[in-house]
Amino acid sequence: MTQDISLSFYKPEHLPELQSFTLNNDDKRFTSLPKEVLTQALGIHDRYPVVILKDDLPVGFFILHTSKETLAPYSNNPFALLLSSLSLNAMHHGKGYAKKAMLQLPSFVSGYFPWCDEIILAVNHLNTRAKHLYMKSGFLDKGRRRIGPLGEQLILHYFL
Repeated sequence: MTQDISLSFYKPEHLPELQSFTLNNDDKRFTSLPKEVLTQALGIHDRYPVVILKDDLPVGFFILHTSKETLAPYSNNPFALLLSSLSLNAMHHGKGYAKKAMLQLPSFVSGYFPWCDEIILAVNHLNTRAKHLYMKSGFLDKGRRRIGPLGEQLILHYFL
């Protein structure tokens, strides 16, 4: 059985599955459900909702931000974008889908945002599973920190 994971910008046909997403208890502390952030993201021109697909079925979700104002607390690089709100539907945890998606992220970003030379994200220091995922996917911890809603966040970088 193949595990065909791909990334796609949000399309209306993804909505029913995204609205049915659930998070496990750990993830509820650190991220949002797609239905909690999608409407706002669609209404702001510099936010790009991205869906992680497994054989065309939405299994994950995140948002890419290009606004310099949104990026300001994380980086002063005018050619960076911010990744936020990564979530994976609880029923698909442990299958490697998030890692495969993060490994595809650099080529996806380069293809759609050719001006971008860096992807930035913030991960809570207590979210060890997510930290591990990002580090295994090539993100680097350059030592930058900020205080988020649940305490210290590590600012991670992927240089394109």
